[in-house]
Amino acid sequence: MSPRILAALFALSLSLAALAQDRTGLDVQAARTAHVSGRAKKVYYTHPWDLSSLPSYKPQVQASGTIREWGSNYFAESNLNSYWETAFHKLQPDVKFDVHMHTALEAAPALATGVADLAACRLFTFSEEELYERAFNHEPLRILIATGSYDVPGWSPALAIVTNKDNPIAQLTVQQLDGIFGAARSGGYQGTTWHPEAGRPAAANIRTWGQLGLTGKWKEAPIHVYGLNLEYGMARDFQQMVFQGGDKWSESLQEYANYAGPDGTLKIAAEQLMLDLAKDPLGIGYSGAMFLNPGTKMLAIAEKPGSAYVAPSLETIQNRTYPMLLEVYFYLDRVPGRPVDPKLKEFLRFVLSREGQEAIAKDGKYLPLTAAAVQEQLKKLE
Repeated sequence: MSPRILAALFALSLSLAALAQDRTGLDVQAARTAHVSGRAKKVYYTHPWDLSSLPSYKPQVQASGTIREWGSNYFAESNLNSYWETAFHKLQPDVKFDVHMHTALEAAPALATGVADLAACRLFTFSEEELYERAFNHEPLRILIATGSYDVPGWSPALAIVTNKDNPIAQLTVQQLDGIFGAARSGGYQGTTWHPEAGRPAAANIRTWGQLGLTGKWKEAPIHVYGLNLEYGMARDFQQMVFQGGDKWSESLQEYANYAGPDGTLKIAAEQLMLDLAKDPLGIGYSGAMFLNPGTKMLAIAEKPGSAYVAPSLETIQNRTYPMLLEVYFYLDRVPGRPVDPKLKEFLRFVLSREGQEAIAKDGKYLPLTAAAVQEQLKKLE
């Protein structure tokens, strides 16, 4: 059967499957809530990370006041935030916490309207960054506090590039991923700044497996591109990593979205993508390691041509050598040239300390930072 006929039949099967899916927004939300709450207290990783090179927390000042925390529910629903606050309070007893961590979607508005001191979040979107800048006329201070997980849904799992197990491709560069998943563009946004140098021409498109060096029956075969709905956070993360902030995708992109099954359980887009990819030898997509199945495999990725190809694993994500990991942050307001509020600075120094990062390891979902990453963040607080 020719590749074109195979592609047409597969597209038809996807359309028929979609008809049986309930995508009512509130039903999906209810299913998501139940899905996340079942993981919040679970310890997924017990790896004994060596954190001896991280600085131990020693108070620079005895701070006081209340820290108002808003943003990501993943900190509050797990044990992590309580671990941090309990340990910090023993060393800074005059600092209290007022916690409103329900969703990352509240982080930027809470910070921009002045009701939050710290906003826990993934990378702010363009609109969120713009909201804050319109309110304060400067950028928020972003402090990296943990590396995302390897394979825990919800806890910022790394992006895995995946193919059918029968596809001979084993490794790709980020530049090749841009050619496969992307399209011609005139630039891309980093924060709220437009970068025309992030543009690329249509000549850089990669649309057949032969363009990636495969031969024989693969040479003229089209590449079938799978991805998540472009409103999803993982799609935006992919755009930042691979398209340098651009938003032009391959014209053949097959998108997936979460839906609620007949029993009310969450049917995860990334998992549905993997199930379809297992049936399509010509497909390639991005998903998470937790959704691998016997018909799929992950590829090693090089950050740029000539650099090492690194496969995703618990170790390569924690040591930050895998180029498609995710991160989580605390955002705060800091007027350029002025010092950080002492109570916020002390708490952030604690989170970045050996004790703070040990709490991340104890919680067992996010991954502790490396010494180099910690030192880079501490410099931002000075």
